[in-house]
Amino acid sequence: MASLSVSASSTIIDSRAPPPSSRQASSSSPSCISLPTLPPQPAQSQTRAAKATAYCRKIVRNVLTRAADVEVAATTQVEAPATNTEAASTELPDIVKTVQEAWDKVEDKYAVSSLAVSGFVALWGTAGVISAIDRLPLVPGVLEVVGIGYTGWFAYKNLIFKPDRETLIQKVKDTYRDIIGSN
Repeated sequence: MASLSVSASSTIIDSRAPPPSSRQASSSSPSCISLPTLPPQPAQSQTRAAKATAYCRKIVRNVLTRAADVEVAATTQVEAPATNTEAASTELPDIVKTVQEAWDKVEDKYAVSSLAVSGFVALWGTAGVISAIDRLPLVPGVLEVVGIGYTGWFAYKNLIFKPDRETLIQKVKDTYRDIIGSN
């Protein structure tokens, strides 16, 4: 059995190699085969870090350039009264005002926030379950066929004929009134 050993210098030594050539007849060492060394692996994290650093420097240059442009524009313009700039900076969008007013009207903020958090967790869990089901081999195709079939049945049952459409519209309106409450 031939024994091979690998040293740190990427050299394979075969102890049962054929006798050395005439040039190396005086040495009784085993024959050595030298392998080429591999190039070092590119450090992806270093290249990513270098790219990120270059990108950040580019952003800083753009910000500094724009800041300088703003300073030049501010010195050339006539100064506006301070009250106008303060009012513009503190004005919030209408949707934010609406949300703040609705939040102020809520009496049990703990319950509402708990429902919001539990709704988010339920949505996240449902998305996980759906993605797990989607990874199964045959289930997505079967569910797609079931969905197409149900859509066809619903359209046939509720949308094709005028009396069925009117009944569906009335059901939707009644459900809307039940949820919102009639005024």
